Amino acid sequence: MEKSAPTKRAFVKSYGCQMNVYDSSRMTDILADEGYGVATSPEDADLVVFNTCHIREKAAEKTYSELGKLRDIKKSREANGQDMIIAVAGCVAQAEGAEITRREKNVSLVFGPQTFHRLPQYLAKYKATGKAVVETEFPAEEKFASLATRKPTGQNVTAFLTVQEGCDKFCTFCVVPYTRGAEISRTPDDIEQEARALVERGVKEITLLGQNVNAYHGAETDLASLINRLTKIDGLLRIRYTTSHPKDMSTSLIDAHANIEKLMPYLHLPVQSGSDRILKAMNRGHTKKHYVELINSVRAARADIAISGDFIVGFPGETDDDFAATLDLVNEVGYASAYSFKYSPRPGTPAAEKSNQVPDDVATERLYRLQALLLDQQKAFNQKCVAKTLPILLEKPGRQEGQMIGRSPYLQSVHMDHPQGKVGDMVQATILSVGNNSLSSKLAEAVA
Repeated sequence: MEKSAPTKRAFVKSYGCQMNVYDSSRMTDILADEGYGVATSPEDADLVVFNTCHIREKAAEKTYSELGKLRDIKKSREANGQDMIIAVAGCVAQAEGAEITRREKNVSLVFGPQTFHRLPQYLAKYKATGKAVVETEFPAEEKFASLATRKPTGQNVTAFLTVQEGCDKFCTFCVVPYTRGAEISRTPDDIEQEARALVERGVKEITLLGQNVNAYHGAETDLASLINRLTKIDGLLRIRYTTSHPKDMSTSLIDAHANIEKLMPYLHLPVQSGSDRILKAMNRGHTKKHYVELINSVRAARADIAISGDFIVGFPGETDDDFAATLDLVNEVGYASAYSFKYSPRPGTPAAEKSNQVPDDVATERLYRLQALLLDQQKAFNQKCVAKTLPILLEKPGRQEGQMIGRSPYLQSVHMDHPQGKVGDMVQATILSVGNNSLSSKLAEAVA
C-alpha cells in the first residue's frame, strides 16, 4: 500500500560545517518518518529548523537575525489559519540554551547537536503542553544508535557520512568541545550499513566526517582500517575524509594514501599557525616541525597529493615575527587550497579571556597578506594540472546546454562539453585551462 502524500512540510536550513549538513539530512529523514515533506522556503513550512554553527564570528547574532526574519512569516501564516513551529538546533542552540527562547518567544524547540534524534519527542512534548522545549544536555546513549538507516532517496552522487564526533583537544580558541562534547566514534558495522544505503541510492563518493576524523577508533578499528573496509562496497568509487588533527595523523593513515586507490589524493590538515609560541598558546599539541614532517611523510606516500589547511591570524599575542613564521610555513608546505580567518573571541574559551588581543586593523592586514599568498599557491597548483588527463566524477549539468560539471581527485570543480554525460558517470578529461573557480576540460573517454 502506497503512503499518502505528506500533509505537513518542514524547512531545514544548515549553517557552517559539513557535519551540520550531514545532521540536517538526518533530521530530514527523521521528519519524513513523522509525516513531514520537504518545504523549499519558510513561507511554505509548518516546521522550520535552523541548524546552527558556532565556529565563525557572531554566530549567535546571525541566528537571532534569522529568527527575526521569521516573525512576519509566522504571523502571516497564523493569519491564514496555518501554524509554524520554529526550532533552533546545532551548536548555537547548545551554547545559548534557554537564552534563545527568552529572546525569541516564537521559538518552540531548542536542542543541541547530540540530541537531534529526539526531535519527534520534542515535537510531541511541545504540542501536548504548548510550552517551549529546551534540551542542551549530552545524552548518555549514543545518538547514532537511535537513528534509522538512511533512506535510498535523492539524486546526489556525493554524500557526507559522520563517523566521529566531538573533540578532546581543547584548543584555546575553539568551542567544539563544549558544544559537541567528548570524542566518540561510531561502530564500523553502523558506518558500513549507512554507506551501503548511500551507494544504493546512487552515491559514488563519500566523505567521512568528524571534528577530528582521524581520531576515529570504533570497535578497535582506526580510520585507515575503516576506509579499507568501505572500499569493498561495490559501486563506491571514491572516499575522502575531513577534518583531521596533526596529533592523530597515524602511520597507518599515511600508508593508506599510498595503498588505497579509492582514497582520494587530498588531505585537509589544519595547522592554524606557523609559530611554535602561538601553537603552544593555542594548545594545539604539535610544533611547526612536527607538522612539516607529517606533510613530508604524506607526500612521500602519495607524491601528487593536494594539501589543504586552516589558518587563524591575529590570535591573542601574535607578533609580527609570529605571523612571519606562518608565512614561512605556507611557503615551505605549498597548499592546493586553504581556509584562513581572523581570530574572533568565543565566549567561554580560554583565549577569549586574554588581555593581549591583536588590534582588528593589524589582523585584517595580516589576513589579506596570507590570503594573497595562499591564492597564489592555489593558482599554481591548478596550473600544474593543465594538459593532464584526470578522472572526473560528474556531479551536475552545467549552465550551458551539453555542459557537465564534476570534481577531480583533488576536489577541483571541472567543467566540460559532454552532451551524453550523466550525473554519476566517471570520465577521463584533459584539463585545458584554469579559471577563477573551476578548471575547463575536454572529454577524453568514459571509464565507468
